Amino acid sequence: MNKFIQTIGFASLLLLIAGCGTKAIVVKNQMPSSVITSQQANLPTKNAKISLFVLHNYTDTPEAGMRVTNIIEGMLISKGYHVVEHFDATHLSLQKAAQIAQQDGSDYFFRGGVSEWRYKTGIDGEPAVSFQCTLYDAKTLAVVWSATGADSRWGNDSIGTTAQNLLEQMLKP
Repeated sequence: MNKFIQTIGFASLLLLIAGCGTKAIVVKNQMPSSVITSQQANLPTKNAKISLFVLHNYTDTPEAGMRVTNIIEGMLISKGYHVVEHFDATHLSLQKAAQIAQQDGSDYFFRGGVSEWRYKTGIDGEPAVSFQCTLYDAKTLAVVWSATGADSRWGNDSIGTTAQNLLEQMLKP
């Protein structure tokens, strides 16, 4: 009987999630699920030139924005994009970032923010990350792609690998 109630509860949760109007993709991992919400999932074709700006750090962890940006840079390069880094330009307005990207001759520019970058308290100290990324067209300022993701892993994983796994899911075509 108890198993029947659990099955009904899980089915109700699935119906609730399916009934929401947002595009939410739940990706199963070793530990709890990563949750990724994607506004638009059309990344540009390879060889596009992208200006990359440091993600805003909304956490208590120093340099969290720089850490995620560094991982993003490596992932974009490995996917065949030409990346122009602007790690010294922080907290720019959207218009200023677009102006710099246009001066670079970039087709797009990448911005975002880090909401969580920490090890949870407790005996295991599981890593937890959360960030939002947006890719803009440098000429029109139109959003080309945007995703928000959150993940946490087992205590023997690092924050860096947790972030990289999450970004890999977010950047999947």
